[in-house]
Amino acid sequence: MDTFMGAARALLTRVPPAEGVCESGALKVLVLSFYTSSPHLSSIGCLIEDIVSLGQTQCLEFCISPPGTDPLGISIEIGQEFMAFSRAYPVAFSWLTTLTLEYHAFGHSDITDLISTCSRLRHLSLRFCRLLDLHSTLKIDVPCSELQELEFIDLLCTWIELVSVPKLRQVECKCWLFNNPPVRFGYVPELRGLVLASKAKAWQEPFALSECLSTSVGARNLSTLTLCFGYQMNWIQLEPPKQLIAIFRNLTSVRLFGIFSECDLTWTLFILEAAPALHDLALSRPSCAKPHKNSAEKTNVVWEPSKDLKHLNLEVLQIFGCEDEDKVTNYMRLVMERAVGLLKIQLYGESPCTYCDATSLERSQAEKASRHRIKEQLTHGSSSSVEIIIC
Repeated sequence: MDTFMGAARALLTRVPPAEGVCESGALKVLVLSFYTSSPHLSSIGCLIEDIVSLGQTQCLEFCISPPGTDPLGISIEIGQEFMAFSRAYPVAFSWLTTLTLEYHAFGHSDITDLISTCSRLRHLSLRFCRLLDLHSTLKIDVPCSELQELEFIDLLCTWIELVSVPKLRQVECKCWLFNNPPVRFGYVPELRGLVLASKAKAWQEPFALSECLSTSVGARNLSTLTLCFGYQMNWIQLEPPKQLIAIFRNLTSVRLFGIFSECDLTWTLFILEAAPALHDLALSRPSCAKPHKNSAEKTNVVWEPSKDLKHLNLEVLQIFGCEDEDKVTNYMRLVMERAVGLLKIQLYGESPCTYCDATSLERSQAEKASRHRIKEQLTHGSSSSVEIIIC
């Protein structure tokens, strides 16, 4: 910390410009990782305010975590300390563009207040954080903010409600512990990308995507969707595609990762029915996966696509994990039949298994042989123009 302070003070007065430094000697880009620790916060705050007062800073990033080896035990204390820090140095925080917080606890309005203070903030990541009242909702209502990206990892609260975040473009919500759905969207007209990734717990019921994504003007520009199930139960409750068309009308790219191996794949076609503009679809499935503690019971997902389903825009299908040859082959045939504009199918191997004794080489060789047999079955005697690529 002392070394940083000395170097930063030197940069404030230096004349020769360097990369990331303006002609005036001011820092254009400054990325800091530090602990929420009282002895240093005031020094950091004062120095940052001196730097940004020159008016040349373009990117200011903080990554803040707790000191010590028991972050959970002091999350309330450091959360309060951090909020006091942000209020004591409003000029420094008004220049902040990216903020990552780990193991902090917040009051119900702290996050909204923080975003409002950070008038230039574009990226916010909350990792392993919590609300002081675990049974309350995190509401973010910042109609005047510049916020573009939000990331939540293991955030402890009942759910997240994005009331109004007009410039928000990307949301990632991972590993939630409370009931579904984990996040609800209000006014987010610029939302383009959504990632939901978690392993279903025994107490969590599947939820319909329409519960999560508003059918109002709020989320109608979504273009990319990634759902990761962690090879456990599928936590999506299928619903009539007509209920999603207003939301998915601009959706062009979908990733469905971590589908457990016993699950039928036909259900994924409900995305085709709900997203007429879809261009590429990817899915991954393992050959085996060990159940986790408190995991929900795996149940097969059954879906019967409409008899008249003909998708015009899907061009690329990617499949990761092809050891169940019959299931993958039948699925590919179904997609080729329904996606009349399909140009190519890419078959990938799966990642090395951490739950069984098969070596990476053994699994890789068996998996590659499966992909070749699948290709042979689908191309032998076929007049289809779809290109099948072994990757």
